[in-house]
Amino acid sequence: MEKASFSLRSSAYLDALTQEIERKLQRALAYPSQRLKVLQELFADIALEVDDRAREMIVRTEQDTISPAEDSIHGQLCFYDVLADYYVEAPKQGKPILDLIVQLWSQSFASHIFSLLFHKWLFEVQLDNSEVLLRFSSALVQGATNVFWIDIHTNTRRFQSFFGYLLEEVALEPKRVNKIPVQVQRDFYLLLSRFMLFYNSADKLESFLKHFPVFPNAFLVGGPVDFFVIELTDQIQKLKVEPVLLHYFSQLKALQGMELRMTTSTRLKACLYSFTSPGGPMYPTRTVRHAAWDALDLLFPVGRYPRHLISLFFRLLYPWYWPSSCWNFIVSCIKAVLYSVLGLIFSSWAKLEEPKMS
Repeated sequence: MEKASFSLRSSAYLDALTQEIERKLQRALAYPSQRLKVLQELFADIALEVDDRAREMIVRTEQDTISPAEDSIHGQLCFYDVLADYYVEAPKQGKPILDLIVQLWSQSFASHIFSLLFHKWLFEVQLDNSEVLLRFSSALVQGATNVFWIDIHTNTRRFQSFFGYLLEEVALEPKRVNKIPVQVQRDFYLLLSRFMLFYNSADKLESFLKHFPVFPNAFLVGGPVDFFVIELTDQIQKLKVEPVLLHYFSQLKALQGMELRMTTSTRLKACLYSFTSPGGPMYPTRTVRHAAWDALDLLFPVGRYPRHLISLFFRLLYPWYWPSSCWNFIVSCIKAVLYSVLGLIFSSWAKLEEPKMS
């Protein structure tokens, strides 16, 4: 990926932003009682989308062309996108901010801010101190995890460009990923495994698994796909936002045809099956139950009908579910008949409207 080049005008604007970030970090350091609030506000500021006025000042280069920083997902450009590029091009400008963040490591949102502002810097700038590199790379994984969960909870993709860089420019690029310690590399790949389907990156799954690092317990657990599925099932079981859960279920088709160990396959099957029944512990809605059934039948077609019969039998053991089940069944039948009749009417009408052949 090319680095963004900045004109004197945009550099002056980014210098002013850098000074404002530095001022807020100094304030958080000086006033312990206000640290959480200040860091939270700072994180929200750098995660904001760049407005039109600021965009004109930031993204145009000296040749009056749009810089690579503007080439973000769905055209959304956030302040962290531009600042991350800027601190790679001008690392001295980001050093005071980095020093302040190090002093605030233990505070909430410190790792969030570090991961957004310095995720490119970490892989582009050479760091010789192995202890510092371990600390920074661990903070990146922790901060990225927290940042991506914010997208999960709000069902947004504000940090998709951040995820895209970590996946395409780091995980799939051995020269960059090998810059971080091996023990952090494993956490890094497991992190991407949990959020890969959420950020619509299933098309990169095959290449991602080829670059997956070797784990010490791989002989017991299985290959890269087993580790990926294990992390994915754990992630799905933690989801509480219905649209996000439905999105994950719809993306599971990417696993179709992949060979899994028996234990991994059983784990995934049990995870999906837990969402197919009403009541505790998941309390899934009807939409979620049907989506889970669809994913289960797609990935595990063998035994499909026995599973549904067993599920129906257990549903009959709970009479309080009968009224809603009967009502949904009646509504589904009425809709099916109505759509069939309408389809027949429209097809007949179309045939009548066709000009007769001479």
